[in-house]
Amino acid sequence: MVANRRHYWTTEEFLAFEADSEFKHELVNGEVYDMTSGTGEHSHIAANVIGELYGRLSSSDCTAHTSDMMLKAAEGQYVYPDMSVVCGQPQYEDESRLALLNPVLVVEVTSISSATYDRGLKREYYQRMPSLRAYLIIDQHRVYAELYLRADIGWHYQDFDSLDALIPLDFINCELPLAQVYAGVTCAEA
Repeated sequence: MVANRRHYWTTEEFLAFEADSEFKHELVNGEVYDMTSGTGEHSHIAANVIGELYGRLSSSDCTAHTSDMMLKAAEGQYVYPDMSVVCGQPQYEDESRLALLNPVLVVEVTSISSATYDRGLKREYYQRMPSLRAYLIIDQHRVYAELYLRADIGWHYQDFDSLDALIPLDFINCELPLAQVYAGVTCAEA
């Protein structure tokens, strides 16, 4: 009987693999996971957030990134959020510029398969990033958003469940209207 040995990826192996890959993957605790595609609602919400923040950030030194920008969320943990914002000069893992190190805002739109991960382990990874000021989780099935803001000691939590709500993102000098986040999304009309 032969033991089934699991291969644990090093950072170097993963980054080389990801640079040549046609598809996106995440590295979590030495294991590589395929990124799955989202629903129409998921994509629509992510596009709304990116569009809204892009317009609001256009006269600042902050830049919005799509889900194509990988983050080094912790040592050996590489993930693709649905959206991120960096202010000032972006810092990358290496000259390949595959992994961003200094986002100030990370946004995830939940799916049935990712909600527990987004609210649990992924949140823990993001909150370890020294540059991160806020983590925003948006539900694709109902009007609901969760905001974790870095404070002097720990993190403050707020949730929003009304289309009239404005999500305060003072550190980038803007508010994100939940009505714009869910504009044109079927679950927001119910």
